[in-house]
Amino acid sequence: MVKAVVTDIEGTTSSISFVKEVLFPYAAAHMATFLRQHWDEPAVQEQIRALATDTGVDVATADQADRILQQWIREDRKATPLKALQGMIWKDGYQSGAYTAHLYPDTAPALRSWHAAGLPLYVYSSGSIAAQKLFFGYSDAGDLTPLFSGYFDTTTGMKQEDDSYRRIATAIAVPAGEIVFLSDIEGELNAAQQAGFQTVLLDRDGKAPASSHQCVQSFAEISF
Repeated sequence: MVKAVVTDIEGTTSSISFVKEVLFPYAAAHMATFLRQHWDEPAVQEQIRALATDTGVDVATADQADRILQQWIREDRKATPLKALQGMIWKDGYQSGAYTAHLYPDTAPALRSWHAAGLPLYVYSSGSIAAQKLFFGYSDAGDLTPLFSGYFDTTTGMKQEDDSYRRIATAIAVPAGEIVFLSDIEGELNAAQQAGFQTVLLDRDGKAPASSHQCVQSFAEISF
C-alpha cells in the first residue's frame, strides 16, 4: 500500500541537462552581480554566514563570496548556502521569463492523476526548497505547486543517508513502508530502502545497470 509519494527532480521529473545547461550557467553568470546588489539583505547575509562556517573563512565581500561559490559550482557541491543563493538567482530568471522548468511529458499527467486520487505528493531534492517551488511553479506544464503537500532539501539531510528518509517519514507522519520514493540515483534509492521506503528507479534513457529497485522509464509505467 502507498499512502505518500516523494519524488526527486533532476533525472526523475525532468532532464538533468536543463539544470546543468540552463540553471547552473545562469546562476554562475549572475552570481557576482546578484551578490553585489543584494549583499546587505538579511536572507543573503544568512547564507554568507553559513558559507563562512562551511569554509572556516571570514567572507567579507561579495567578490570573495563569488570566488568560493564559483568554485563550488564547478565542483557541483551539494552545499546549502550555494543551493539557497542559486535559488534566489533562479527566481529572477523564472520571473523574467528567461526560461521555464523542463518536465518530461509524462510527469505532469502522472502527478495530477496521483493528486486527484488523494495521494499526498512531496519533493526531496538537493536544490533548496525555494528553488523546488520555483521549478514546479514555473514549469513547462504551468504551476504545479498546488499538487504538492511539502518539500525537503539538504536541511533534512543528505540524499544518500538513510536517516534523511526517516526524518521525512516522521515529518509527514506516514509509516516508511507506505511511502514510495522516486529517483534516478541508485545510492539515494538504497538509502530510502534502508529506511523502509518503497522505491522506484527512473531509468529515463534505458541505460541503467541491473538494480534491486523496481525500474521504469516513465511515470506512466508507475501504478499504485
